Amino acid sequence: MFTSFSAAEHAVRYPADRRMFIGIKPYMLMILFILLLATVGIAWLQYLIFGLPPDPSLSLSAVAEGAGPKGFPGWLCLSHWVNFFFLVLIIRSGLSILADHPRLYWNNSCAPDSEWIRFTPVKVPDDKVWTAKEDARYLNPVAGLPGYRHSVGLARCWHFLTVPFFLLNGAVFIALLFFTDQWKRLVPVSWRIIPDSWSVFVHYATFNMPIEPNGFYHYNALQQISYFAVVFILAPIALTSGMAMSPAIENRFHWFPKLFGNRQGARSVHFFVMLAFVVFVIIHVAMVAATGLTRNMNHIIAGTDNLTSRTGLYIGIGIVFFMVAFGFLAHWISWQRPRSLQYAEATLNGTLWRFTINRFNPKIFYKRKDISPYFWVNGKLPNSDEWRDLAANNFKEYKLKIGGLVENPVELSLADLKAMGMEQNITMHHCIQGWSGIAEWGGLPLKRIVELVKPRSSVTTVAFYSFGEGLYGGTYYDTHSLDNCLKPASILAWEMNYEPLSHEHGAPVRLRVENQLGYKMVKWICSIEFLTDARHTGKGFGGKNEDDEYYDLLADT
Repeated sequence: MFTSFSAAEHAVRYPADRRMFIGIKPYMLMILFILLLATVGIAWLQYLIFGLPPDPSLSLSAVAEGAGPKGFPGWLCLSHWVNFFFLVLIIRSGLSILADHPRLYWNNSCAPDSEWIRFTPVKVPDDKVWTAKEDARYLNPVAGLPGYRHSVGLARCWHFLTVPFFLLNGAVFIALLFFTDQWKRLVPVSWRIIPDSWSVFVHYATFNMPIEPNGFYHYNALQQISYFAVVFILAPIALTSGMAMSPAIENRFHWFPKLFGNRQGARSVHFFVMLAFVVFVIIHVAMVAATGLTRNMNHIIAGTDNLTSRTGLYIGIGIVFFMVAFGFLAHWISWQRPRSLQYAEATLNGTLWRFTINRFNPKIFYKRKDISPYFWVNGKLPNSDEWRDLAANNFKEYKLKIGGLVENPVELSLADLKAMGMEQNITMHHCIQGWSGIAEWGGLPLKRIVELVKPRSSVTTVAFYSFGEGLYGGTYYDTHSLDNCLKPASILAWEMNYEPLSHEHGAPVRLRVENQLGYKMVKWICSIEFLTDARHTGKGFGGKNEDDEYYDLLADT
């Protein structure tokens, strides 16, 4: 019988730290202040010196109602609300993912105090080993999905279950937009929209309401350019910045994260896009209410231009109640039926990734100058007497046991491993929590081990067992497909940054499989087993984190 951990058990194991804190670097505050001054400040300056500019919305009242798209067809109304539903799930699960490493950077090294913003009052201590797991924050489930500490596995399930449907809904929306004349609502056809948008913005910024055209027929210039930006700019940036954080993509197409500066730049941009969506939704809802709630709800729900009927309003209230109810249901599913989420996410995205990005072969392109000055530690040192005794003797007595469904089971010492050859790679480590670091790794290619032990034809999976424990106790292990083990840069490493592997980073040997996230790269390896599949190992989900924290079996994004 599988064991799951409830929210209450989480709270006992990891007491909630609910302290709220936002620490932002002065240079970022200055940039934000300059942006605010360059928009609202200039708008007020123009207003005080020259008065209000002419309202370009005046001309829309003279345009015949039949000159453009009329009303909102059913597909557009449905797509609008489906989009809102998925967007809420994506944002809430994204906040839970962020809380597991509540720091954002512009550099790939992620050294403490190099973040431009942090959402934790904790400063990384310099007098003790501080792990990334310890740095994770408690997030109230009202804001995050699922909420609570160390729930990144479940948060990713929600996030990556929702994203494909969000994208599909968007693709259908855009296709129908251009198949009909509804595209004229969103797509500007003249550069005149830029000065017109500014004129409308000056009205809003100085608390002077411009004339509101009937949205059933026309949007004002600022509305049009805002909706265009959300659909055709924000959504694509959200998609591409998310892809740039994938280890499989980053290690195969190094130029891709450079679109955002680097991998951490993509993570920060992803955060800014989330903020932009939130701000847009708040302003959008406020303006819908301020300019005629009943009529506007009839527009986008009932598809009518009725000023008095409350049909749209009542349905809209029902939609809000449904979303709140689903929020409670999602929280219940997260902690009472987490395996269902894990199965669904694995079925959808596991299959998709297996036939797409998991096929990418990593390419080595980092140089010695790129090595990070700081590399986060994750996982507590093994507390087993066996590992401590081996460490005390500098692992001279260490024997790596390799067996399972192989023709030639072996036990290899460190000296034996080193005698078989060595490969050195400088790569970026991608942690599921969000941090990254670049390091040199030296060790034996897994391909050599496969050639030595000669796995049987039925083998598809390789399990790596650790001297260390999982977060909830028990032997830490993880599995990889045999295909991933044979990929370039897949090695058993005994060297990091041209020095023997430190105890904290996995001595005597650790795994490196560069198209996967960091939790798949087992540290303190004691044995390797070749298997037909992972169903009879641990709880059957492919790894200790997969068993206990509902992580992804394929961790390439």
